Amino acid sequence: MAAEIKTEELEYRSDDLTMRGLVAFDPNLKGPRPVVLVVPEFWGRTAYMEKRARDMAEAGYVGFAIDLYGEGKVTEDAGEATDLMNAALADFEVLKTRYRLAIEAIKRHDRVDAERLGAIGYCFGGAVGLSMARQGVRHDALATFHAATSGLAPIAGSMETPVWIFSGAEDPMAPVEQVEQVAAEMREAGASVEVTVYPGVSHAFTNPGADEKAKKFGLPLGYDESADRDSYDKTLGFFRQRLS
Repeated sequence: MAAEIKTEELEYRSDDLTMRGLVAFDPNLKGPRPVVLVVPEFWGRTAYMEKRARDMAEAGYVGFAIDLYGEGKVTEDAGEATDLMNAALADFEVLKTRYRLAIEAIKRHDRVDAERLGAIGYCFGGAVGLSMARQGVRHDALATFHAATSGLAPIAGSMETPVWIFSGAEDPMAPVEQVEQVAAEMREAGASVEVTVYPGVSHAFTNPGADEKAKKFGLPLGYDESADRDSYDKTLGFFRQRLS
């Protein structure tokens, strides 16, 4: 029998912005559950990101699709998405504050075990997750999918977050050599890091809408069902090990 998933909006403040996240959970599960942040692609907190929050809820966690732009901004236009992303990256300390406030907000939710935190990050969101972990924001587990690997925040001291990076061998935003270099840096800082690279796979391989966006905007994107399923299954195993 399929899980009965409930969703609700969660608002929290960051300076003069209202941040709007989506919480997903199975109301039939007893007791507080580990929370998994869903850190969005540069399109914002889209329906796809909300689906991933529901996926986490179906797996027995509380899924929380966070807002990195404020006011729940979402776009279907690649140019506008780029502008939103660049604005968010313009001041890393502001972005870090938004991320930390999302964690603080969801930890107050009555369905959440505040001592167990995971995260899944996609594209821009994967890079954000990696940067936060490198800056000392501790997660019990972090999985990233087709995360851009250039321009990540430097590692500040030792790194405690266990990480699994899933990437495509043909992803121009995450060249294999750069992915391996990033992983090596984090291992040297003390982190447990797994890397899975899928041959012949490009950027945004987990998103079923990637092919349409590739055609519309001329972007190097492509959905790959096999890589999507394999990375998801491996993530669930990773989370069972680290969040239980």
